[in-house]
Amino acid sequence: MHDPLIFSTKPYDYLAHSIAKLGGWELGVLDRQTFPDGENYRRIVTDPADRDVILVGGTIDEVSTLEMYDLACGMTMYGAYRMRLVIPYYGCSTMERASKPGEIVTAKTRARILSSVPMASRGTQVFMLDLHVGAIAHYFEGGIRPIHMYGKAIVNAAARRLAGDQPFVLACTDAGRAKWVESLAKDLAVDAAFVYKRRTSGSDTEVTGVSANVTGKHVIIYDDMIRTGGSLINAAHVYKDNGATKIDAITTHGIFPGDSLAKIRATGLFGQVVATDSHPRAVALAGDFLRVESIATLLVEHLKSNR
Repeated sequence: MHDPLIFSTKPYDYLAHSIAKLGGWELGVLDRQTFPDGENYRRIVTDPADRDVILVGGTIDEVSTLEMYDLACGMTMYGAYRMRLVIPYYGCSTMERASKPGEIVTAKTRARILSSVPMASRGTQVFMLDLHVGAIAHYFEGGIRPIHMYGKAIVNAAARRLAGDQPFVLACTDAGRAKWVESLAKDLAVDAAFVYKRRTSGSDTEVTGVSANVTGKHVIIYDDMIRTGGSLINAAHVYKDNGATKIDAITTHGIFPGDSLAKIRATGLFGQVVATDSHPRAVALAGDFLRVESIATLLVEHLKSNR
């Protein structure tokens, strides 16, 4: 029986290379071309027959979602005996339920698409990291086995590096993530903090307080996902107004569309932001302000322990 064979969608080539190197596994070759009319040609060059195939990709956009689907279908059709889909960032995760009549629960429809990939003879697994809503793991249908991985170790290590030997408070952007941040803070043996909000209208909220004393303290804000950074900036202002002397931020999934990272930096509120490489956008923006930590070791550990 051969060792695992690693493939990836185009945006995640960097992560597939890291996984293959750390695992000592073979990196598969794909032929990709785009025709003038926009149609995509894909060919699996490395034969997946009778192989344990790991396909790294993500639902970061519609093109990437369909590429993952096409490749997974092709690899099972050409004989992969096990298919393992690694989705470092599950897009559409904030659309996990309908709050208004007629809304499409996109997180579920994407799971249904991937659930229709033909089942490999020895099963199909889906690995996902720090889902915004854990219930998404149960949206997959049929015989697919979902595995929800937690990046606690990466977040905790990043917090310790940011704090050095000095005390700090681990905070979140609102009470909605309080339980997760409290769990992280307990592991780190530090205080947890979050801001209280009161809805004043259908679109506006008012901050009414902070759950812990942050006066004169280093505050590290954790949010599982940073997109435009609006919630992060608002929370940082509150912690600053309540006496925080230094503020940093950690996120598992750094999306940062457009110039959002530049806007976060321009506030002057943050010393540094730390993200994982679960999203290719964070990798592209890595620099002195945005530090990016690899999830490859975590992925390899889970892939080895879930054969």
